[in-house]
Amino acid sequence: MQTDIERSESMGQATKEKLRQYIARIERLEAEKAELGADIREVYAELKSFGFDPKIMRKVVSLRKIEAAERAEQEAMIDLYLDVVAEV
Repeated sequence: MQTDIERSESMGQATKEKLRQYIARIERLEAEKAELGADIREVYAELKSFGFDPKIMRKVVSLRKIEAAERAEQEAMIDLYLDVVAEV
């Protein structure tokens, strides 16, 4: 089994450069993701300042991502489960 040093030495220069590029690309994307997360939190804070409930708004955004038929099916199942629990 090769050590990390041996593995590094056996890589070609082109492979090493490609690896560096992938790492740099991932780091840039992670930074962008963090910025987007901060922007989204800012929008929810703004919503809250206008009296909207951020928790409900997050749920609305989540539900809008689901197709209407699937959402209706999920809501029907929720109602069914709630009815069962209410009987207990």
